[in-house]
Amino acid sequence: VIPFTRAEIAPVVWARLAHPFEANERGLLIGLFTGNAQDGYVNSVVGVGGARGEYLYGKRHLLPFGEFVPPGFRWFVDMLQIPLGDQARGTSGAPFEIGGQRVRPLICYEDLFGEDIVASVVGPAPATIFANVSNLAWFGQWLVQDQHLQFSQMRALEFERPVVRSTNTGATAVVDHHGRVTARLAQGVAGTLDARVEGRVGATPYARWLAAFGLWPLVLLAALALLLGSGRRRPLVN
Repeated sequence: VIPFTRAEIAPVVWARLAHPFEANERGLLIGLFTGNAQDGYVNSVVGVGGARGEYLYGKRHLLPFGEFVPPGFRWFVDMLQIPLGDQARGTSGAPFEIGGQRVRPLICYEDLFGEDIVASVVGPAPATIFANVSNLAWFGQWLVQDQHLQFSQMRALEFERPVVRSTNTGATAVVDHHGRVTARLAQGVAGTLDARVEGRVGATPYARWLAAFGLWPLVLLAALALLLGSGRRRPLVN
């Protein structure tokens, strides 16, 4: 992750960064902000390497207060002076093609919402690997690292895709298509994770169902269960 916008990085610096990855079999995903003050800044992942030139993915599922301001709360965000508190939404969801694989980036908590990413594994040219990049430092040392890793494990099980996770404080790890953690760095320790990842193709029955119907059948089923459960309650007898 580079804590600047794309426009703030000098061309010579960017060229030096991208040069080792100009060969088609090597690729680099870089987290930074794209856009501008007029059109809005987008939390993005830029890919270098591969045969198609520079790749761009912008985060599409934004979270309240950290990434967009809910209606009626502008005064609260302005009072706290939260920088980049109202970001623009990304539009690209196509995978990054490199080394015979199609890598689908997921920024931070996007791996929590399977209904938002199912289109990446159903249909033509599906993603073969998920890559999650996250800044979790502002949560503290032990609050959410393992929980966020479990989100990735669940998406790996649902879609039978391996997940590569890169974070600044943890959990940096590799999850296989069975949801098993096969490699992981220690939390809060700088290091490099060198691991072998096998991409996968095909769509699970759940992925096809989710792509066709979304979560509404589950919501209606839960509502029906609550309704039936409340109707069976017996009145209290004194």
